[in-house]
Amino acid sequence: MFGIGMPELLVIMVIALIVIGPSKLPDLARALGKGIAEFKKATQEIKEGLEIDEDFKEVKEDLVDSISGVKQALETPEPSSSETSVKYKDYDEVLEDYEKIKAEEEQTDSQQNIEQDKESEPVHPDQKQEEKTPDGSG
Repeated sequence: MFGIGMPELLVIMVIALIVIGPSKLPDLARALGKGIAEFKKATQEIKEGLEIDEDFKEVKEDLVDSISGVKQALETPEPSSSETSVKYKDYDEVLEDYEKIKAEEEQTDSQQNIEQDKESEPVHPDQKQEEKTPDGSG
């Protein structure tokens, strides 16, 4: 512990017995034992405090990660009020709404495809566009 071996400890005990006396030596030993026990308890509390500090550090890092995730979520655009205020009474309304949204998406997709087809066909100034009649003749 402090570099004290058995012979040194024996010499210290003999000197204590001579100086203090045999009547007070048990009281002194008891007090010394209590002091050492309190010292061990205090060091154990310090160790636990350090462990708690490490736990707090981990929790703080998790919290920072969570907050950065919240910041990223706040930076994304919020849904419109129509999206957030939709409440359904039953499952049939959900299905109807889904079919309605799907039909609107298909309609916009078909319109975009038609516009892309028109843009992809180059019209040269030298060429006339042939107008077709409803019967298919030009």
